[in-house]
Amino acid sequence: MRVVVYEFMSLDGVVQAPGGPDEDTDGGFAHGGWSHPYFDADVMGPIIGDGMTNAEALLFGRRTWRGMAAAWPERAGDPYADKMNSIGKYVVSRTLTEDDLTWNSTLIPGDRAVEEISALRKRDGGDLITWGSARLVTTMLAEGLVDELTVMIEPILLGGGKGIFPANGGARPLELVKSVTTGTGVLVATYRQAR
Repeated sequence: MRVVVYEFMSLDGVVQAPGGPDEDTDGGFAHGGWSHPYFDADVMGPIIGDGMTNAEALLFGRRTWRGMAAAWPERAGDPYADKMNSIGKYVVSRTLTEDDLTWNSTLIPGDRAVEEISALRKRDGGDLITWGSARLVTTMLAEGLVDELTVMIEPILLGGGKGIFPANGGARPLELVKSVTTGTGVLVATYRQAR
């Protein structure tokens, strides 16, 4: 199984709260919902939709999972929403328990995340898709567990907030496998680990 990550990202590398004002206010972040003016449905919609084609399961950190689990189960009737709701989900958390889980979800204890995700990658199957989940993605990038990273770099500077890139001094060469620019100025770039 491959780990495939999708991120809405500001030009200065912020991935925090692209979807709404109350999504994640940690650190006093006050720009929630910043990505909406830049979403180009004609270009970005198919890229996100195509990502679900090979999806076997979704992989989230706790905060992202909570937001998704609150929103998606009530959506149905189109192929994308139906797939989102029907496939399995893995949620990495140090605080949730099995009793907290809904939405066809399996808990990965936070202190076992690297080990458990490594084991999932060794299984046969489709892709493990991750959106958001900044802390989880940072860990996976640092540990070499991300097979493909698609960043939707939006033309806005946010001046601070959560990012995904490890800051531990390690070099991680990537190769660009495709890119496209939208009519709203978003650069959508997909990278894989350099071989």
